[in-house]
Amino acid sequence: MSMSLLLSRLATGIKQVRANGDFALSVKKSVHNISAAIFQNMEYKVVERGSPYSQDYRVYIYDNNGPISPLHDIPLVVDANKKIFNMVVEIPRWTNAKMEITMKEILNPIKQDIKKGKPRFVANCFPHKGYIWNYGALPQTWENPEHLDDGTGCKGDNDPIDVIEIGYRVCKRGEVIPVKIIGTIALIDEGETDWKLIAINVNDPLADQINDVSDVEKHFPGLLKASVEWFKIYKIPDGKPENQFAFNGEAKNAQFALKIVDEVHKFWKSLVNKEVEANGISCVNTSIEGSEFKVTQAEAQEVVNKTPPLGAAHDIDTTVDKWHFVHLK
Repeated sequence: MSMSLLLSRLATGIKQVRANGDFALSVKKSVHNISAAIFQNMEYKVVERGSPYSQDYRVYIYDNNGPISPLHDIPLVVDANKKIFNMVVEIPRWTNAKMEITMKEILNPIKQDIKKGKPRFVANCFPHKGYIWNYGALPQTWENPEHLDDGTGCKGDNDPIDVIEIGYRVCKRGEVIPVKIIGTIALIDEGETDWKLIAINVNDPLADQINDVSDVEKHFPGLLKASVEWFKIYKIPDGKPENQFAFNGEAKNAQFALKIVDEVHKFWKSLVNKEVEANGISCVNTSIEGSEFKVTQAEAQEVVNKTPPLGAAHDIDTTVDKWHFVHLK
């Protein structure tokens, strides 16, 4: 949506409210709608390739010019003053397929994790069904596997930083949404620091009331406790031990979380600027000026063209729907 069209709609709204006298309320609503539209002004779309639930399935992200890397080409920051960030949704709420931005493939498409040669699905650990939030990552971030975190005592997990988005709307795979960071929990996953940022879509009806981790319990009672439990037990049905947390599973506040975001963004910069070893991570991008990894849109499109076209989804084993009753000691 162009700025001129946005301003035109605002002017129309002002004329309408002058007619009924409720000027202030309508202007407030119009400004909110314009703000939301600006957040979504950069249009991204999803292009699926291969067959869903197979090893060749890929989700590529496109902007208005063509294919891009969701890791490198989507800006981290939407609005620095309001501390609004872009989030790439990898896994919609209630789904089980373990999808993630792949670090080692050109353009870093979203693909399904593979376990023992088969696409991976997370177990339903009663009473949880699949993922209990929209799950994804912040672009232009990287948890450096050589950095020992002072707070957790463990090194990074070599991925972009994870986000759990708690708004009401179930998002779509590959969707890019503007979020507010309200806290974080520090999962220790197989000896690595795996931050889980807690966020809410800024267009959620409750977004204005959710500004810090303390607001989550007030407006979403039980969700923080359920989230920690989910991460503790979700690998147990696969024969793995209960996951551990730094800080005794306590959720840290927004200020703490924002410092972590700043840190992992700096790690990403060191990665794309070749200040550290990439160790197989693809830094190919279409937008970073001066980057030796930058490619043209035509070259990026050729990468997508070489992958299989979208095909029929493979059948999913019915065991994906099984309930697992896990009891923590």
